[in-house]
Amino acid sequence: MMVEVRKEKNDKDKKRVNTRKNIHRKETEKDSSGKDKSLCPVSKKCGGCQFLDVPYEKQLKEKQRQVKELLKDFCKVYPIVGMEEPFHYRNKVHAVFGYRKGQAISGVYKEGTHTLVPVEQCMIEDINADEIISTIRGMLKSFKIRTYDEDTGYGFLRHVLVRRGFATGQVMVVLVTASPIFPSRNQFIRVLREKHPEITTIIQNLNDRETSMVLGDKEKVLYGKGYIEDVLCGCTFRISSKSFYQVNPVQTEKLYAKAIEAAGLTGQETVIDAYCGIGTIGIIASRKAGKVIGIELNQDAVRDAVFNARKNKIANIQFYTNDAGKFMADMAGQGERADVVFMDPPRSGTTEEFIEAVTKIKPKQVVYVSCNPQTLARDLKVFERKGYRAEGGWPFDLFPHTEHVECVISIQRKHI
Repeated sequence: MMVEVRKEKNDKDKKRVNTRKNIHRKETEKDSSGKDKSLCPVSKKCGGCQFLDVPYEKQLKEKQRQVKELLKDFCKVYPIVGMEEPFHYRNKVHAVFGYRKGQAISGVYKEGTHTLVPVEQCMIEDINADEIISTIRGMLKSFKIRTYDEDTGYGFLRHVLVRRGFATGQVMVVLVTASPIFPSRNQFIRVLREKHPEITTIIQNLNDRETSMVLGDKEKVLYGKGYIEDVLCGCTFRISSKSFYQVNPVQTEKLYAKAIEAAGLTGQETVIDAYCGIGTIGIIASRKAGKVIGIELNQDAVRDAVFNARKNKIANIQFYTNDAGKFMADMAGQGERADVVFMDPPRSGTTEEFIEAVTKIKPKQVVYVSCNPQTLARDLKVFERKGYRAEGGWPFDLFPHTEHVECVISIQRKHI
């Protein structure tokens, strides 16, 4: 049943995507000087899609070249895995709200600035999410809701975050406000749900600080359960407003499948899932491992991870709220070992202290999931000094039309 729902929904999405692409191409084939226009009218102002007007095959070749150049001294780099349909793949969409010439606007900050660029439709964002954001923007005037002004500190609505489950179709809307007092709240929620009955939960997040952070610490569920669920690699995951969850589920399934294949699990291994988030890699890997330990600093993520393990009836996994490096160093101090370590650090990569902690528990295999080949190359040098070598690298294009590329790297201990 889930497969049928996913296929029907994806067929509808594909038709909408193709329609939108054709509209863009017809409307923006040439500018007044006869030059080719961008697929997106604000792409040059936004700066988010650096490769939008580069043919997709050429994008993949360039990303493959970059990864090969950076990793040539470490391991063989296999062909990059691209997307069949590289548009509207982002299932998490964030819009900044503001005011201009008497009208509410929403969009993104121009890269490297706090200048708000209005965006109506985005070629990489989920179409439904864009439509919900547009609806909210259109409702503000009738409900006399002012958008937040960073300069004066006045106004109510700061951001809107929309997340959609790729397999389930469940939709979360997070309204980030500068005040807990929500005028005509119940009526606003009722009208929004009438216009978008696909919304399954609505959350008000309070951010009353002068900060560049999008989400504040306090939240209130206005409708639904306060989370959505999605299915990835056959496992169900609960996703809260603050949970880290890959934004491109189509490619993530391929990425994680390769990561688990690279680990060479036989069903006997003790596995560490460092930076585990809501437990995605660890839970998926648990079906082929003896025991899995997930470590994460974010308490909200750990709570979701525990729920996810129970939801999937996984009994051989435990989660700990801790710093992964410290946790592994303590394990080593007690004479404990692990066979495999999965690590999926942020774009900045990891630290030498963390790598030192990994090598102290002497895993035979480390699987490094990287979202930045430059910091990956830096970290692989440290692994080499610690007695580990990269055996292979597999690039995945999780972010088409941008400069970013993900890689799965298999790293083995030199002397086993």
